[in-house]
Amino acid sequence: MEINEMRLEGIIVPMATPLLSHVEIDKKGTERLVHHMMDGGVQGIFILGTTGEATSLKPSTKKDLIEITCTEAAGHTAVLVGVTHSCFDISLKLARQAKENGATAIVAAPPYFYPLDQEDLYKYFIKLADQSPLPVFLYNFPAMTKCNLEMDTVMKLAKHSNIIGIKDSSGNGVYFQKLMYVKREFPNFSVMMGPDELMSQVVMAGADGGMNAGGNIFPKLYVKLYEAAKKGFVERVNQMQPLVQEISQRIFAVHPKHSGYIAGIKESLYHFQVCEPHLAPPLSPADALAREIIRRNLEQINLKIKQVLA
Repeated sequence: MEINEMRLEGIIVPMATPLLSHVEIDKKGTERLVHHMMDGGVQGIFILGTTGEATSLKPSTKKDLIEITCTEAAGHTAVLVGVTHSCFDISLKLARQAKENGATAIVAAPPYFYPLDQEDLYKYFIKLADQSPLPVFLYNFPAMTKCNLEMDTVMKLAKHSNIIGIKDSSGNGVYFQKLMYVKREFPNFSVMMGPDELMSQVVMAGADGGMNAGGNIFPKLYVKLYEAAKKGFVERVNQMQPLVQEISQRIFAVHPKHSGYIAGIKESLYHFQVCEPHLAPPLSPADALAREIIRRNLEQINLKIKQVLA
């Protein structure tokens, strides 16, 4: 497949990073998590993103994660590797490691720390796309990067044959409509929604799918919700959408910190015996009370999902 012909769609899960401690990769846990998501029917796995705690991991841990994930997913599902970093050369090195291990594409948000204008962003992503050995997926997350990839910039970047799509985690409905204008101009440019709660809505409006963190825990739910939304089965969507809201409120929001959703995912995976619940510093895991609430809520939600998907 030529780079400019590649198109991603469906549910691509931003994978949590299983850790044995605060710094070392959990190889067996990673293997179990990859297969858990593939068994749920996901179209892709996105490692080293926000959910994967990429900014907190040392280089050797990132390298191990790329190798393990690509090995387990080979021939079964797409693997996207996050390369976001404040240093261009480090991002390019990660892109090369991803290519060497058989990944499908890389994902890059604007380099963090310095506020960048649109010209800076355009030049940066063009340089990355020119030099990357893999297709580039843009990642818009202004709450984290202090930079918003504005529509005119995305439109110009979409012309590059090695830039194949965008993940939007802004949660901004107006911005999403602007992205759909870009997609009308470039139909093969993939538009993927970040916030889980919005995925079905935007797919019915023409988006290509979602990069949804809840797929770490319940991949089949998000796949089935995507399929129903894609086919326009509104009644079926309305059966499943409340479960996504419950996951958001009763799993992701229990631990009262900004890291709450990651802690909720890892605690859930620990409960289902997939991997340990460790988070990399400076993020902190759920406390004892939050863990008990998450586990109780998880069992209730799991039962509802089984009933809805039966």
